[in-house]
Amino acid sequence: MLGVSIETLRRWDTEGRIRMERSAGGQRRVAIAEVSRLLDERRRSTADRPIVAQSARNRFPGVVTRVELDAVAAVVEVMAGPHRLVSLVTAEAVRELGLKVGDEVVCIVKATNVMVEIPSTREART
Repeated sequence: MLGVSIETLRRWDTEGRIRMERSAGGQRRVAIAEVSRLLDERRRSTADRPIVAQSARNRFPGVVTRVELDAVAAVVEVMAGPHRLVSLVTAEAVRELGLKVGDEVVCIVKATNVMVEIPSTREART
């Protein structure tokens, strides 16, 4: 899960970077909480690589006009020109991005389904 060799794990154990336990047979065991902690540290310390290309073509630059956050999910509303976009995202994503009202963002829309409706008219259709 960490993508490192056993030698690296032994060194990290010696340095106190990771906590390991020994099984009755002498095998090293690492708790999943330790693995998660290290993965989180790595994710936070690694700079994201800049995006240089993307397949999505529906990109809408805009400004965040509303953020409603609860324990698990969040609603983010963006005004992108004449378009009002509303996105349901995880609360974790909102916290990591530090989203707040007034932030400039780009909404990317990638959909596999498009529905078409016919609005009612004043005259009956023939």
